[in-house]
Amino acid sequence: MKQSRTMSLVEAVANVAVGYGIAVITQLVVFPLFGLTTTLSENMAMGAIFTVVSIARSYMLRRLFETKRQIRSQYIPHQQGNSCR
Repeated sequence: MKQSRTMSLVEAVANVAVGYGIAVITQLVVFPLFGLTTTLSENMAMGAIFTVVSIARSYMLRRLFETKRQIRSQYIPHQQGNSCR
């Protein structure tokens, strides 16, 4: 079954939204261990930048694999009665 571009984007955004919260919390815990001092708003801004990059990365990789799957399905003959490949 083919995943639409819109659903690829929705999945990527949902995945990264959860990751954003985890990233900000991790930064708040880990940065002080390395002597880095940042405010909550600075952590949130850095998290937002990484989030945009992560959404773009996830979406592009998803589309790359979907394109690869479509190309592969064009060149592999479908065998009747055998759903395993």
